[in-house]
Amino acid sequence: MLRSRLTTAMKEAMRDKDKKRLSTIRLMIAAIKDKDISSRSADNTQGVSDDDIMGILAKMIKQRIESAKTYEEAGRIDSAEGERNEIKVIEEFLPKQLNESEVEAAIQEAIKSVGAQSIRDMGKIMGELKNKYNGQMDFGKAGAAIKAMLG
Repeated sequence: MLRSRLTTAMKEAMRDKDKKRLSTIRLMIAAIKDKDISSRSADNTQGVSDDDIMGILAKMIKQRIESAKTYEEAGRIDSAEGERNEIKVIEEFLPKQLNESEVEAAIQEAIKSVGAQSIRDMGKIMGELKNKYNGQMDFGKAGAAIKAMLG
């Protein structure tokens, strides 16, 4: 599903001669193909799933956020803006991001569903969140919120 959306978007960007968008989409497709190759085995010839693709795209966004921050600190505003433009393109292919209150509710629900008692259960909680909300939240921030709730 996501693969076909990316391919269609790439063709549209080529047709529209939108070089920046095309470049970002090609980077996304290349990252997915790299993951396909690294996870290929005798029993897995299909490539990575849509959930895996969402994880790849979320990671790409996180990398670009960090890069934009670094560029800003170095006074390279145009480069930071380029990174933000790439983030916007990548976000088009991810589900809607949860806001803070939705993330908090999701964490509380996950704590309840796994029966978490302490910070030692954090792995179970994160596993539950990744199963249900992959690509919809920043798991780094979610980890800090879990620690605050259980700690």
